[in-house]
Amino acid sequence: MHHLAPVPETRETGTGCDILAYLPPGIRDIVACLPASTWEQLEEIRLRVGRPLVVTVREGERFVSPEGVTAVGPSKAYLVTADDVKRMLQIITASSLYALEDELRSGFITLPGGYRVGLAGKVITEGGRVRTIKHIAGLNLRIAREVRGAADAVLPRVIRKPDQVYHTLIASPPRCGKTTLLRDLARQLSNGIPHLGFTGVTVVIVDERSEIAGCYRGIPQCDVGLRTDVLDGCPKVEGMMLALRALSPRVIVTDEIGREEDARALEEILNAGVKVIATAHAFSPEDLVRRPAFTYLFRLRLFERLVLLSRRYGPGTVDRIIDGHKLDLAGG
Repeated sequence: MHHLAPVPETRETGTGCDILAYLPPGIRDIVACLPASTWEQLEEIRLRVGRPLVVTVREGERFVSPEGVTAVGPSKAYLVTADDVKRMLQIITASSLYALEDELRSGFITLPGGYRVGLAGKVITEGGRVRTIKHIAGLNLRIAREVRGAADAVLPRVIRKPDQVYHTLIASPPRCGKTTLLRDLARQLSNGIPHLGFTGVTVVIVDERSEIAGCYRGIPQCDVGLRTDVLDGCPKVEGMMLALRALSPRVIVTDEIGREEDARALEEILNAGVKVIATAHAFSPEDLVRRPAFTYLFRLRLFERLVLLSRRYGPGTVDRIIDGHKLDLAGG
């Protein structure tokens, strides 16, 4: 068992001041009073109309008092108002929700610095697809973080000198560091890893949810490497095929695969000789092989490495690295 430690260089893509700039005035003052220990672990700030202000840190959620104290129960927490949510929407949209129609369909807005604000409210559909979200009553500001060196414990198992990479699937329950690991893998594979004799390769990130690279107006706000191109907000299947046709990648990086159409696209990439590093939600190998798309991919022997993460010792704990060709499809 390995642990992605000692996390030598954790960097928010922006700064605390950047985060505060997106918050409405009253909540901005409260969050500014949070202790340094909370800021260091801050993952999310949640606003829900008529309900307590909540921040998420590594250990879980915390209610926040009007004085910026987190060790309180819900009855002593600051209650978010409709005006708080309205004012934050005005700040993050420059008072024009209509100009962000594409983002609203995705359910989130990406901000400079790579921060992302998830939206909750009345979902309007058309032809079975989300057209927009209105009457927004909940906002979730997710803090963009880079952890340089997050992939150090994994890299020796997923590369072959001088420039070969194993097809790799990173699996874990939510909030276990999959995207952080994926981002650092892309950066290091792109830049090269001299001490491992790896020269660096062209990487394409298919970033359907704008989480890996944190693009703002097409420009990555996170450091994803010198030889990396990003297809931001692009559906995975279309993005992988576009990358294959137009960008000549050696490695394609994407997140949250699991549908049958994902499996078919990955098979085509395999046949083209391009390597894939992807993530999936799963609690165990058994969980994966119960799903038809993954059973199909493992029978194809596509994934050569399966990296299992947990929060056992904090986000990014590497529980196991399994040779995908030896995975027991009958029981994991």
